[in-house]
Amino acid sequence: MIEFRSVSKRYPDGTAAVDDFNLVLPAHKTTVFVGSSGCGKTTLLRMINRMVEPTAGTIEIDGEAISQRDAVALRRSIGYIMQNGGLLPHQTVAENIATVPILNGTARRDARGRALELLDVVGLDRRVADRYPHQLSGGQQQRVGVARGLAADPNILLMDEPFGAVDPIVRAELQREVSRLQRELAKTVVFVTHDIDEAFLLGDQVVILERGAKIAQVGTPSEILETPASEFVARFVGVDRGRRALHLKQTAGGTVVVDAEGRTQGALVDPDAPAEWDER
Repeated sequence: MIEFRSVSKRYPDGTAAVDDFNLVLPAHKTTVFVGSSGCGKTTLLRMINRMVEPTAGTIEIDGEAISQRDAVALRRSIGYIMQNGGLLPHQTVAENIATVPILNGTARRDARGRALELLDVVGLDRRVADRYPHQLSGGQQQRVGVARGLAADPNILLMDEPFGAVDPIVRAELQREVSRLQRELAKTVVFVTHDIDEAFLLGDQVVILERGAKIAQVGTPSEILETPASEFVARFVGVDRGRRALHLKQTAGGTVVVDAEGRTQGALVDPDAPAEWDER
């Protein structure tokens, strides 16, 4: 469990990136920070592994203040996945994945074996192990980034806009892969995105942020959609535009559920279901 207690971050020019933030992130669940650029979501994530130090307040992991832990040791115990994978260009795929285990004292042969196993986990052929990052597609690089984040078997996994630089088709594939991995591994995941659809797809707990990391609403996707806490939240998730209103449509293959933009969201299983349904 991760807990923020009255956490603030102010920069020398007086800018408040985070202002008196309080929140509990439950263990073995995915918490998504979502909001517009500059709202403080990445700052919150980077404070968890002390890449950014708070100006005030405390952050605890399982009741222990992270300020009392060695910063380097803390970072090596937490998986970190960023946009573009963040891979070292002069190292092979296997070497990139094995970096943290080797730094933690694992023998190189064992670290390589772990790297090969993780290629299986993230759905990559082991033949890419000795390739360099520039020889991979963007989607493959992101999968390697996920494997590297998992290499030390961390309890906590930080994901900072990890799919922002790939095309929509690859992004959807990677989202499904992360969902599968979370079902199988049950890590405590903190995910940052500006995409509300991605937040609702991946998040057990979704935190919608305004500037200064002010919490506009926190809850499950269903709770937020059913009861937006403010006009800001309703606009942000698209409820006020009816974008998330769902209705039924008859097709040659049966009855499907579509949103207000005509995108299929699922198929109707119960033939006795009502003729209309609105997600709100």
